[in-house]
Amino acid sequence: MRAEMVTLTNMCMIYDDNGNVLVQDKVDDNWGGLTFPGGHIEKGESFVDSVIREVYEETGLTVSNLRICGTKDWEREDGSRYLVVLYKTNQFNGILKSSEEGKVKWMSLEDMKNGNLAEGMLDVLKVFLEDDVNEFHYTKEKGEWKCVLK
Repeated sequence: MRAEMVTLTNMCMIYDDNGNVLVQDKVDDNWGGLTFPGGHIEKGESFVDSVIREVYEETGLTVSNLRICGTKDWEREDGSRYLVVLYKTNQFNGILKSSEEGKVKWMSLEDMKNGNLAEGMLDVLKVFLEDDVNEFHYTKEKGEWKCVLK
């Protein structure tokens, strides 16, 4: 079967020229900790428009010149797929503000890596930062989740 049910989402790494990234300390019982802003792609919405909207809603910043870095995905318990399209940019303007999703702040990439990361974020960072890594894919083997980077 070629068609499948998919939940489409996005995430955006916003960085500056000094080695800092904009992190969100996500408040979520299922997936909390340091991550990047992003969210759901609404039905009929373009992928780029969705990441611009989500970043603005969660940070107060308007981003542009977005570049797709890769994807993160896994199969959910109901058989549907959850797909996160990963973007990055250093083009932004506006006044930084936090949202109910979590507090946002600038921090060095190294401090972020050593911080309280959301589950899997260390591997997600490889997709954002390493040119030869395009995909973060979870598979389930013998009841355990396994991360595959490609």
